Amino acid sequence: MLTAVLRGLAATALAVLPLTLPAPAHAAETLPLAEAVTRLPVETESRDGYDRDAFRHWNTGTDPSDGCNTRAEVLLAEAVEPPTVGPGCRLSGGRWFSYYDQVWVTSASGLDIDHMVPLAESWDSGASAWTARRREAYANDQGADASLVAVTARSNRSKADQDPAQWLPPAAGVHCRYVAEWVATKLRWSLAADETEVAALREVAAGCPDQSVTYEPAV
Repeated sequence: MLTAVLRGLAATALAVLPLTLPAPAHAAETLPLAEAVTRLPVETESRDGYDRDAFRHWNTGTDPSDGCNTRAEVLLAEAVEPPTVGPGCRLSGGRWFSYYDQVWVTSASGLDIDHMVPLAESWDSGASAWTARRREAYANDQGADASLVAVTARSNRSKADQDPAQWLPPAAGVHCRYVAEWVATKLRWSLAADETEVAALREVAAGCPDQSVTYEPAV
């Protein structure tokens, strides 16, 4: 009799539990830049098979109902003075600050949306093994401020697909920030770094004792 009662109570308790449990939260972590660099897995990179079209972008963004793609949503989010949004999400007016080269820009057409870690570099560092869906999520990532950044077309094209061992922003005063955002993006997406890249990151980090890195792992 007692066993039957206990079984009944257990069944009742299970009945009021949700059928699915929420996924565990991915907590953001903040740590000094120098320490963050040590968290990067060091691996040999390979560009074999890379195709930019393997990363679908720009998609409909975080709000498909607003008529703006990811590029436009980033421009709206980063505008110092908001532009006017016309039909078809056409942007006019507005003002932006390109931190790479410390230049003010007053036309959306003068800006590129830079992938902090370029698509080709991400492929070299682990994205080659991802699904198409995850590569699309990476290419349109608005879940972290550092992932996509509006900068002058000139500075973005100067950077191209180079890592910090090969290219740093022309404005020397922003190198600490840039390297921190680079490392944060790689940690967020569990991307590796090669030995030359890590050496360059360590060199910059040594001159940035007060710089921290905050990242939240991508789902």
